[in-house]
Amino acid sequence: MRYHRLPDGDGYRLIADDGDAAYDLTAVKPRLNGFTELAAAANVADTRVDELAETLVETAPTVDREALADSALPIVPDEVWAAGVTYEISEEAREAESGMPEMYVQVYEAERPEIFFKATPSRTVGPDEPVGIRADSAWDVPEPELGIVLYDGEIVGYTVGNDMSSRSIEGENPLYLPQAKVYDKCCSIGPCIASAESVGDPHELTMTMEISRDGETLYEGETSTGEMDRSCEELVEYWCDHNSVPQNGVLLTGTSLVPDEGFTLRPDDEVRIEIDQIGELVNTVVEV
Repeated sequence: MRYHRLPDGDGYRLIADDGDAAYDLTAVKPRLNGFTELAAAANVADTRVDELAETLVETAPTVDREALADSALPIVPDEVWAAGVTYEISEEAREAESGMPEMYVQVYEAERPEIFFKATPSRTVGPDEPVGIRADSAWDVPEPELGIVLYDGEIVGYTVGNDMSSRSIEGENPLYLPQAKVYDKCCSIGPCIASAESVGDPHELTMTMEISRDGETLYEGETSTGEMDRSCEELVEYWCDHNSVPQNGVLLTGTSLVPDEGFTLRPDDEVRIEIDQIGELVNTVVEV
């Protein structure tokens, strides 16, 4: 199933979509007003989120599936982290931007992956909200990524992520990575969370990205998560190893869709990222 978080006055409603119909789980259990609450209940009951949701669907009212277009940030993660240089093209792009290119080859081929802190809740936006580019950066790009959703250290689902990046700041010096990656509106996730059971193998998903400006498509590309050199389980293991990860977190897994070297985002550009079996995440761009 796919789980959406729909605004409802001052609160939210958790909607489960099985592809044929959308069910209002909050109408059955008012305390289940988000995916975090569903994952917590499933954890206590020692069951899967889909198995728990299926028991609620039996008596849940349906909602018009067109209402899912208004989905909000599907989960408010305590922390978002990200992995870098997990695809060969990402390693090549990092080399191209950097004055120290050899270090990225060493990361791509090393046993230990690059794992870095990406965003707090206040820096994370959802579908149809603006993502940011830094005013002090001259080269900015989106990075479409598969997001792993963890609850209490276990993979419970997947989402679409956009790891916004300043390539000019990052390329100037590798130690500037936090400034290139962590800033206002630097991360977007959504439009929903697809359960781990419904996705199956996360390494066989088609991922596309389209960037448009004033109605004109400036970039479009397609790839597969099968191109990722690391497994999701490996990345999660390194993220959690010797690290007290939050109960509710998201780990982005790297990108293999990189616009040409001369391209940079501008305010009002639109970024559309779609991952098979999950959905499409759409954001416009603002300067921060």
